[in-house]
Amino acid sequence: MEKKSNGRGSEDGSRAATGGLGKLPRGPRDEDHDARWVEARMAAARGAAGMDLPHLGGERVPHAAARGNIEGLTGWAQVPLGLAGPLELDGSAGRRSVYVPMATTEGALVASTSRGMAMLAAGGGAYARVTRSELSQHPMLVYGSVEAALAAAREAKASEERFRGIVAGITAHGALARVETQVLGRRLLLRLLFTTGDAIGINMAAHGAELCSRDLAERTGAVERFVHGQDVEKRANARALVEGRGRSAVADVVVPRPFLIEKARTTPEAMVRVMRTYAVGFAHLGTQNWTIQAANTLSAVFLACGQDVAYVTECATGLLDFDVTDSGDLHASVTLPSLLVGTVGGGSGQGTARECLQILGCEGAGQANTFAEIVAATVLAGDLSLVAAFASHEFVEAHEALGRNRPGT
Repeated sequence: MEKKSNGRGSEDGSRAATGGLGKLPRGPRDEDHDARWVEARMAAARGAAGMDLPHLGGERVPHAAARGNIEGLTGWAQVPLGLAGPLELDGSAGRRSVYVPMATTEGALVASTSRGMAMLAAGGGAYARVTRSELSQHPMLVYGSVEAALAAAREAKASEERFRGIVAGITAHGALARVETQVLGRRLLLRLLFTTGDAIGINMAAHGAELCSRDLAERTGAVERFVHGQDVEKRANARALVEGRGRSAVADVVVPRPFLIEKARTTPEAMVRVMRTYAVGFAHLGTQNWTIQAANTLSAVFLACGQDVAYVTECATGLLDFDVTDSGDLHASVTLPSLLVGTVGGGSGQGTARECLQILGCEGAGQANTFAEIVAATVLAGDLSLVAAFASHEFVEAHEALGRNRPGT
C-alpha cells in the first residue's frame, strides 16, 4: 500500500530524507544483553556522536567533577541506558536523524519509544519547534492593606527597567524580560520572567527574584516578603499548562493509515477513540497532564542527559491531540508548555550526560532549543506507540514479553 506524506519529508517517509541513521542492531531476546550486541550498539552510538564515549562504556567520572552537584559524595548510581530510534526530526536547526538515549528500569519503554519513532518516520518525521523560552519566578510581598498592595503593583510595573539593571548586575547570560503583577488581597504576587540562554537558569532567576523583590519591598513598605511566595517549582500546577515555564515546545506528524494497519495493527479511528475516552477521564481527574506517558519518556531522557529529574512534575504538563485527516491518516500533535531543560550548566556537562548530549548533537551552548524539540518529538513517539498498543489491546502482552524480570529465562 502506498504511504502518504505529511508534506515535510520524502513521499515515502523514508529516513533517506534526512540522511538518517540506520536501525540499531538487536539480538534475539535471550541474547540481546550479551556483550557482542551491547558493543554493536555502543559502536552505533560512537558513530552518532563522532567520538569515543568512555563513560557510557563504564569509565568512572573523577570525584571532583561532582563538586557543586552533590554533597557527601559516596559513589555513582547506575541506571541501565538504551538508545531509542532513530528519531527523524524537522527542527528549528534543520532536519536531523538521531538516536535518543533513555535511562530507565522500565522494561518495554525503549522498545515502545522506538516503535513510535518508526511511526514518525513513516510520516516523514516529526515537525517540532520551541515557541517560547522564558523562566518565571513568583515572589510574593505582603502589605498592610489592599490599597498598599495595589500601589506596590503600580510601582513594580514602573520599576521594570530598574529591575533589568539589577539582574544585569548578576549575570551575563540571562536577562529579565518583563514584570507581571497580581494582587491577591493584601498580597502582591510578582511574576518575573527571565531569559536564560541555554541553561535552565534556576539559580540565576532565583537570585534575580530575591534582589528585585527586596528592592521593591524596601521602597514600598512591605510587611513581609517571600522569594518563593507562589512556589511553582517542581510541582504540577495550572500555570504550567496555561502560561508555560522554561521552554514551550510543540511537535506533530501525520502517520499514514496503511502503516498503522500493517505495523501497529490498528487504525486512526481506533486511536482517536482511545484519546476521547482518555479526555473524559482527564476531565474527571482535573489533571494538567493530558498526555499519556510523558512523565515516563521525560524522566528517561532527563536521567540520560543530565537534567534535573524533579522537574518532570512540571514538564509532563501538556496536551496530546489526535485526529483523522481527510485522507484517512492520523494527525498527532503534542504541546509541552513547560520544558525545563538545558544543555549547559547543572549536570549536563560531564560524564555520561555529556556523552548522551553528544550522541544527540546537543552538547553545549546554542543547543537547548534543539534539545527541547527532540524531547517533544520523543514524547510524541512514546504516546503514539502506547495509544496504538491500547487500541490493538497489545499493551499487556508487550509488557509481559519485555517488561518483566525473569532470571534464568
